[in-house]
Amino acid sequence: MSETTPSVFVRGELVGERPAPIKTTGFVGFLRTRLFNSPTNVLITIVSALLLWFVAVPALRFVLIDAVWTGNDRTACLAKNAGDVVGACWPFIQAKIGQFIYGFYPEPERWRVNLVFLMAAILLLPLLIPRAPAKGLNAGLFFIALPVIAFFLLHGGGLRGLGVSWTAGLLSGFNDSIGDSGRKLAAAGEATAVIGPLLWLLGQLIVLLSTMVSWLLLPLTWLRDHVQAFGSPLWADFALTTIIVSALVFWFTGGLRAGSRPLITCLAIFAGIGIVIAVMGLDRGGLPVVDTRLWGGLLVTLVVAVTGIVASMPIGVALALGRRSSIPLIRIFSIAFIEFWRGVPLITVLFFATYMLPLFVPAGFTIDGLVRALIGIALFTGAYQAENIRGGLAAIPRGQGEAASALGLSWAKTTGLIVMPQALRHVIPSLVNSFIGLFKDTSLVSIVALFDLLGSLRASFSDPNWSTPTTLFTGFAFTGIIYFIFCFGMSRYSLFVENRLNAHRRN
Repeated sequence: MSETTPSVFVRGELVGERPAPIKTTGFVGFLRTRLFNSPTNVLITIVSALLLWFVAVPALRFVLIDAVWTGNDRTACLAKNAGDVVGACWPFIQAKIGQFIYGFYPEPERWRVNLVFLMAAILLLPLLIPRAPAKGLNAGLFFIALPVIAFFLLHGGGLRGLGVSWTAGLLSGFNDSIGDSGRKLAAAGEATAVIGPLLWLLGQLIVLLSTMVSWLLLPLTWLRDHVQAFGSPLWADFALTTIIVSALVFWFTGGLRAGSRPLITCLAIFAGIGIVIAVMGLDRGGLPVVDTRLWGGLLVTLVVAVTGIVASMPIGVALALGRRSSIPLIRIFSIAFIEFWRGVPLITVLFFATYMLPLFVPAGFTIDGLVRALIGIALFTGAYQAENIRGGLAAIPRGQGEAASALGLSWAKTTGLIVMPQALRHVIPSLVNSFIGLFKDTSLVSIVALFDLLGSLRASFSDPNWSTPTTLFTGFAFTGIIYFIFCFGMSRYSLFVENRLNAHRRN
């Protein structure tokens, strides 16, 4: 037999031990893989730790460790010996907490503010829970019923009329203002030599038009006068408004062919309005009136922020659709509106709404100062929201609309059911970012004599009973915590909604 080469190699000694793998789990693994895995990350980690040590630690010592928690006046927050460290003066916050929340709202009536906060929380919580039932009913109560009830609770007062009286008063007042304009124009034409006859003729035509409109409004004004002559004008107007609106709903919904559900819904709404009128005593003068100049603190901050957020969304949607419209007049108006309000600072808008808006309303018609600020903030924020929403609309492929048209959907259904939901889903981060910015910008209303949370805080500094070196820092730390809670809550909830609506994109 021939010699063969062995096909198996047998090592004569053991292999040396290899080093253990680097630990990538647990706290040590987190430090190694996230904080110290490169020279750049090591440098950033060291700088961040130094910042925390020199910023966060002193802040915690001031707010918690060295803070004063009990006391009745400023002496509790003063250093007892030279060199003693005194932190936050929390007795100052305890003494002024009512002013920070309610402003100068009368103490016997503050239960009304608490009731509004409670109602808002009860109606808002089911809207934030995705699986909560009756979302449509809950949204109607929160966005429609709650603002009306909150107005009469916070402001007070009663009603002298309802739909018929309001409509007649609004139309007749607008018509009277047109007639006055025509008479002033005719008088200016008599005093002018060059174009005087033309102005006089134009003024007479306007007066004639106003007279004809007044003849058309004569049955409505006659009905209003007879309603106001009743012993209970509010309930008479309420019954008449219910009959007229129910008849219109019954007519426009197709009568008996469409079923009785629209009519029953309309009657149920009016029944709820009647219950609110009876419970709140709006037919007997309602609650005592509290002027909005007495409102302040967190109440004004939440009223301005919530009103601006809710009112800016429909304005932004309408302007975004108008800017993409194929009708030149609507498109040009939307572009001009958006560019004007985006090009003006919010402080200028507040000054204009507070001091210039009354010059553009009919004579004898007054607008409350807080309402003026709310109108200016809603229009200002709506212009910004329009651009956010327009960006979302631009991200929707054209095939979505073409597919809807192929299915026979109208423009309104295509926009409301297909295009707009997808566009809003795309721009949730930018929308919530605008909401957070608006919530913080509510502090600017103090410039027009409205005491929001920060305005009430500044007003509290003038109290000599709490004048200490740490009072200023304690107050700003307290308001900063409140702003952070609201803003951080909005941010986290928007992240939750964004992840839930984009579940189809996850792998």
